[in-house]
Amino acid sequence: MQKSKPWGRFWAGVRSEVPLLLGVAPFGMIYGVLALQAGLSPLQAQVMSSVVFAGSAQFMTVQLIASLTPALVIVLTGFVINLRHLLYSASIAPWVQGLSLRWKALLAYLLTDEAYAVAIVNYRQNGQRDGEHWFFLGAGLALWATWQVSTAVGILLGAVIPSSWGLDFALPLTFIALVVPGLRHRADGLTALAAGGLAVVLMGLPFKLGLVLSSLMAIGVGLWLEGRTQ
Repeated sequence: MQKSKPWGRFWAGVRSEVPLLLGVAPFGMIYGVLALQAGLSPLQAQVMSSVVFAGSAQFMTVQLIASLTPALVIVLTGFVINLRHLLYSASIAPWVQGLSLRWKALLAYLLTDEAYAVAIVNYRQNGQRDGEHWFFLGAGLALWATWQVSTAVGILLGAVIPSSWGLDFALPLTFIALVVPGLRHRADGLTALAAGGLAVVLMGLPFKLGLVLSSLMAIGVGLWLEGRTQ
């Protein structure tokens, strides 16, 4: 097994993540603004970015908080939205199985969409060389730092932007911008359409349960379409 230099691989991970950070930073700022408008304090908004560290889940949370949704529904919706991380974990597990529990816990915390994207490509290109987890660490920390800083900038902007401006439109636009680049196949597009249509049909359910049900039903549609495609 070849050995790679830890810090060299760390900075290689950072460099690989940089192009994706250009798209992440604006979303972090939008989240910071919307979090304050939803009623969170600046400290709460920043801590959520540090603890949750999941853009789509954070956007969903501030929207549901603004709608006075019960905490249980918020947690359940966040769980459904982040189910994809189970797939990420299963995909990357063979490459990190030899690491210590401490390393696995750290990398699991940093396992986000963008960090996974560059880490899995690197593992597939370079194999399981000793020290390649430093590449993963560099990519993950670069993303984490960018998300924290952009959140802080958004919080500062949110403190000076009048609530009367009404930036609620930014939330659906942000989700659309997150989803559209990932629609590469016909099944992806049909699943997205099913999710949107079901969300509209079920939007009248109490406690925002329509969001949870439409997400679960759309996942079922996606799995069925994927099975037919295969």
